[in-house]
Amino acid sequence: MSSSSRPIILTGDRTTGPLHIGHYVGSLRSRIELQHTHQQYVLLADAQALTDNAHDVDKVRSNVIEVALDYLAVGIDPELSAICVQSALPALAELSMLYLNFVSVARLERNPTIKEEISARGFGRDIPAGFLCYPAAQAADITAFKATVVPVGEDQIPMIEQTNELVRRLNRQIGHRLLPEATALISPVGRLPGVDGKAKMSKSQGTAILLSSTDQEIETAVQRIYTDPNHLRVSDPGRVDGNVVFTYLDAFDTDKEEVENLKDHYARGGLGDSFLKRRLSELLKATIGPIRERRALLSRDPDTIMDIIRHGTKLAREITERTKVEIMTGLGLFRL
Repeated sequence: MSSSSRPIILTGDRTTGPLHIGHYVGSLRSRIELQHTHQQYVLLADAQALTDNAHDVDKVRSNVIEVALDYLAVGIDPELSAICVQSALPALAELSMLYLNFVSVARLERNPTIKEEISARGFGRDIPAGFLCYPAAQAADITAFKATVVPVGEDQIPMIEQTNELVRRLNRQIGHRLLPEATALISPVGRLPGVDGKAKMSKSQGTAILLSSTDQEIETAVQRIYTDPNHLRVSDPGRVDGNVVFTYLDAFDTDKEEVENLKDHYARGGLGDSFLKRRLSELLKATIGPIRERRALLSRDPDTIMDIIRHGTKLAREITERTKVEIMTGLGLFRL
């Protein structure tokens, strides 16, 4: 692992399914770079996944390995980043319960991220308590590692703000600055929409391109990508804004000047969707192909994958337990 003097990053993903290209451009690429300059902990967030998947525990459990395979396949190095299982870190659950005493239900309900997710899932008032309380649980995750950097999308900024509110309140209660505040590290690439252009990528809705996709699956998915429904002929001017092909090209094509030229050409007419989709398809195949091959190779040795997870979780358990004791001692809680 990297030096303890380095800034600490906490990041991770819910274990509800294999990861896709939205995860790749949104966070995985930056994690690969940051692990060389930061002390990085990558959380397999199975406990968080249960907040809206308690009816399907098997799915959550089985995807712990699937997500870990994706991490290793893209280049997260277990010698530089600790890959750990959230539910195997009891300090996180204990701190979550503790933190709920320092935040009101009204404040949880006002969190914009939670409000949007409740609406998107159609919970209404039938919201699982664990889901509503997730800001406190995320604060527990971040503070248990004393993370100062948390890579998130813009939609997650309110979660970091609420974490820092709790940090300030706890530090005041303790009487000194035991816990650091965290800074949100925003990805330069925004959340990728699904191939249908209607919402974020979703494996369950069939709108995602997985990091394990075959070349044929990539081509099929790219052909389904939403472009401009009014661009009926090649000669017609096309709309660039909201055109998912260009959104993906912006995220994956390193020739930014050529992408801008393609946008101009498309907007004035004379450039067909099929040309753009062929370019995108080749880019995605070139990106995903090596990842898919490494993933297939890694999957042949499940014992090594489990050893990596156990080692990272053991290290994370020691760190989070130590922080939990510091917090409880600072608050003056009774200890045997």
